[in-house]
Amino acid sequence: MATREPADDVSEILRAWSGGDPQALERLTPIVYDELHRLAHHYMRGERPGHGLQTTAVVNEAYLRLVGYNRMQWQNRAHFFAVSAQVMRRILVDYARRQNVKRGADMPHLSLDDGVVIGLEPMGHIVALHEALEALARLDPRKARTVEMRFFGGLTVEEIAEVLNVSAVTVMRDWRGAKAWLYRELGGVRDGS
Repeated sequence: MATREPADDVSEILRAWSGGDPQALERLTPIVYDELHRLAHHYMRGERPGHGLQTTAVVNEAYLRLVGYNRMQWQNRAHFFAVSAQVMRRILVDYARRQNVKRGADMPHLSLDDGVVIGLEPMGHIVALHEALEALARLDPRKARTVEMRFFGGLTVEEIAEVLNVSAVTVMRDWRGAKAWLYRELGGVRDGS
């Protein structure tokens, strides 16, 4: 696995790209591509073999969409990967909807971590989570963004705090509250139950 570029360096490259530096995109591409691939692999690891959507296809689609955001004023690495999380979420939801995937009670589980698992069909969990996040966003937009950045973007608590301009303690409180809400909304079960 490639080593991660320091966040300050990525942030500097993103700002240069926003400022119109054409070489910045060339420097950014391998860094971003590796990170997007890691994130896509995280989502796809629970899918059944041969389900049709490959990690590389998700990464390529996300990358192409993000390159189209060349006029975006990127604040830093965390901001870029927060937007990447939104893009990847849309790609996965669009794919699942095209496949007409539904929630399934007897299918494998999606783990949000800390023992909270939700019984859903592998790609169906993306659609169900997306719909639940839309409902949560109507009640508490910051909690929904926290889940999106954490689950879809793989951002750390500190990175999410930076993007949302709140403390890490607030992010953790939002994360716990959002997981509890999603657990109830999606009919979750506890590990070992």
